[in-house]
Amino acid sequence: MSPLTTKQIAHLRAQGQRLEPMAHIGQAGLSDAVLASVNQALDAHELVKVKFHAFKEKRKPLAAELAGRTGSVLVQQVGHVVVLYRAAADPAARKIQLS
Repeated sequence: MSPLTTKQIAHLRAQGQRLEPMAHIGQAGLSDAVLASVNQALDAHELVKVKFHAFKEKRKPLAAELAGRTGSVLVQQVGHVVVLYRAAADPAARKIQLS
């Protein structure tokens, strides 16, 4: 995925504010089930919010790892919540249009 511009990131951050967390990182950490859940949410919605309930002290490196393992872009990280974006593979199926 090509790097996002500042304007595109601002647009995604604005859309991400009204989202509810679709995945939660608990005691199991970045388990296969969590990765599958995040991947499924990204496929369906393109923009997802993930909340850390555990590993709060390691959330920055875990957020970067989560983005890398899901092939998404880390749009925003505020407190214990991160917002990830991954465009749909089919351009006609994209729900979020970035200019």
